[in-house]
Amino acid sequence: MTKDVEMKELQAPSNSASSTVPTTLQHLKEIASLIETGAYAREVRRIVRVVRLTIALRRMLKAPVLSAFLNFALVPGSDAHTRLCSYFPKEDERDMEIDTATSAVQTPAKHSLPELEIYCYLLVLIFLIDQRRYDEAKACSSASIARVKNLNRRTVDVLASRLYFYYSYSYELTGDLAEIRGNLLALHRIATLRHDELGQETLLNLLLRNYLHYNLYDQAEKLRSKAPRFEAHSNQQFCRYLFYLGKIRTIQLEYTDAKESLLQAARKAPVAARGFRVQCNKWAIIVRLLLGEIPERTVFMQKGMKKALRPYFELTNAVRIGDLELFRAVAEKFTGTFSSDRTQNLIVRLRHNVIRTGLRNISISYSRISLADVAKKLRLDSANPVADAESIVSKAIRDGAIDATVDHANGWMVSKETGDVYSTNEPQFAFNSRIAFCLNMHNEAVRALRFPPNSHKKEKESAEKRRERQQQEQELAKHIAEEDDDEF
Repeated sequence: MTKDVEMKELQAPSNSASSTVPTTLQHLKEIASLIETGAYAREVRRIVRVVRLTIALRRMLKAPVLSAFLNFALVPGSDAHTRLCSYFPKEDERDMEIDTATSAVQTPAKHSLPELEIYCYLLVLIFLIDQRRYDEAKACSSASIARVKNLNRRTVDVLASRLYFYYSYSYELTGDLAEIRGNLLALHRIATLRHDELGQETLLNLLLRNYLHYNLYDQAEKLRSKAPRFEAHSNQQFCRYLFYLGKIRTIQLEYTDAKESLLQAARKAPVAARGFRVQCNKWAIIVRLLLGEIPERTVFMQKGMKKALRPYFELTNAVRIGDLELFRAVAEKFTGTFSSDRTQNLIVRLRHNVIRTGLRNISISYSRISLADVAKKLRLDSANPVADAESIVSKAIRDGAIDATVDHANGWMVSKETGDVYSTNEPQFAFNSRIAFCLNMHNEAVRALRFPPNSHKKEKESAEKRRERQQQEQELAKHIAEEDDDEF
């Protein structure tokens, strides 16, 4: 009696496993049939749908499910089947003996499609990365890339672009990103020769990420400037490109272009990509501070970003007040955060902006103030603070940051009366920039519109019919006119 109870307790989990496994496997089989349909019909949109469905199934991928799917999708004994099955223990195959047997009965003959083989590589690679088996993921990704190089099919390009991403990601997780730089360049050259525009987008972003990971900004800019550009095929890849472009422009002191790229990347990014949008906002905040702008409070209060942007909120507050001592305290307090975000060098650049903001506040508050008091209010900790304050004030006047004069004899800074801003061209420039922003957004929305395939042919056919109808009407009118002439 006790043995029966023990057997029932042992069989319970196996029944629950068998009830959950076939559902995921069935989904994978449906995806495989979708790949076959897309491959035979040469419809890339079906392969794109496959990638979206796979992302939804990612958390449900288990070793027994993948092992059964490999037996279903690949020819047993083939190189791909042998290599991919080696990543799964044989114990997992016993749980799926019944299901694989039924699937073998249901499917008559297997034809090894390259798209299906590449998809199996992609599934196994995603599973290995999720299981933190990074060394095996590197071996699997290298084997898949070697296979992709020999395939020149447009229906493979979508799956290959995902393989490129996980290939680079697996090496990045192990800290060996520099090893594959030459291989990525070769893959980009192959994609260019094959006119694989999606592959070119993906590989260009991976190369830029590779260079920026090692702070090789000059090489990244040279590659970006010489790489062929075309209309974006993937919104995600375009967002990544804008983010990397913004980082390059920031390091090159081109803050206006960097701000535009970073804000556009944050705006275009999907809502689910919260980590990416946080990084875009961090860099955009620093760039706006370097431009002398103060970001709105709503930027730091976005849903899910309040905690991540807290250090940058305190930094912005220090810059807005112009308090150099508070700025130093915030920079020291969040040194680890700024270093991990790779914005520490940009924070150092902000010191001059803090001094300039404080000086602007002083010039607005005082019509005349001594340079010694300026140094005291700016909290300049140098050997000769008065001389430093004099040079800082002179430079700010030359750059147009403040409207004042320096009385060197008496050691004063004399501020001029603030004029009406509407008597200048500033409102016109601001209005022009807003109009340009709205027009650019409208043009991008128009370019993003999708139209049914071969719709222009239907218009052409309707135009031909219209031409025939007009010709018939002209002939009928001519015939009626001739009849009228005969009557007279």
